[in-house]
Amino acid sequence: MTKVTLKGHIIVPDLQLEQIKEALAMHIELTRQEKGCLLFEVTQDPNQINKFHVYEEFVDQRSFDYHQERIAESDWGLVSKSLARDYQITGI
Repeated sequence: MTKVTLKGHIIVPDLQLEQIKEALAMHIELTRQEKGCLLFEVTQDPNQINKFHVYEEFVDQRSFDYHQERIAESDWGLVSKSLARDYQITGI
């Protein structure tokens, strides 16, 4: 089994900032409950309020894929689909 790690950031436009912050709380909670999720952190940059740092670890590819499938149709997936993302994924 190879651990899958995702790290990077998302950029949130001013008009979506409050909506994203509200949806993010539930997204974090649900993701941390997923089988195979080792670590899931999303933090707002203290100097750039529109930038959120993302760090995820899953036990394997299967767990990571499940996460991606789950969020595609979730509230988070819908409200965040247009956000600019810059991610690096290792272990795939």
